[in-house]
Amino acid sequence: MKKARIPETNDGIQGELIVAQYDQMQRDFRDKGWMETSSLIASGVTRGHALEIGHGPGYLGLEWLKHTENTTLTGFDISPDMSALAQRNAKEYGLTERSEYRLGNCDHLPFEDNYFDAVFSNGSLHEWAEPKSSFEEIWRVLKPGGRYFISDLRRDMNFFILGFLWLGVRPTAMRSGLLTSVGAAYTPSELYELLASTHLKAAKVSGNAIGLEISGMK
Repeated sequence: MKKARIPETNDGIQGELIVAQYDQMQRDFRDKGWMETSSLIASGVTRGHALEIGHGPGYLGLEWLKHTENTTLTGFDISPDMSALAQRNAKEYGLTERSEYRLGNCDHLPFEDNYFDAVFSNGSLHEWAEPKSSFEEIWRVLKPGGRYFISDLRRDMNFFILGFLWLGVRPTAMRSGLLTSVGAAYTPSELYELLASTHLKAAKVSGNAIGLEISGMK
């Protein structure tokens, strides 16, 4: 029997110490090749101006810029501390001219209709307070023909796989956060139910032992 979902924070990750620790963890994931960059590009998100929701330290978006040409990025996060960190990391990458970072909540995106060529997010879906509203907002700000890609952990992850992930998390202070994030994540059936009443109802939901992906085109 699967465990009931336990919602995590919807305020994002804030505070100097935890933000620094999260940055260290994400850098480690990047250096191990655990970022979703290849899956993001394989989904067809390869061009134009993209919106990244819940960017955190910014590595996925920055790696995407690094591996694509003639692309620009708007990062969007609820945490001022993460926004400031992502801007510093963009400077380190030498990508400040191709990126900008904005603050806000993804269930009310402050952008015009049909504005972006792509929208993507990794690891933040389980924190969205109003996922259906956020899905509708993603659809609204996408241009016709624009692509979306949303990935996150899955709550029905095998216990032994979760244990392997837990052991691999550095710094160890972030291990408890992994467990709460998994506990707040969705299962495939729950995602299909959420998407069914939104404009993303035709999205492809796929996954592996660790996470789930939602992808499609407007």
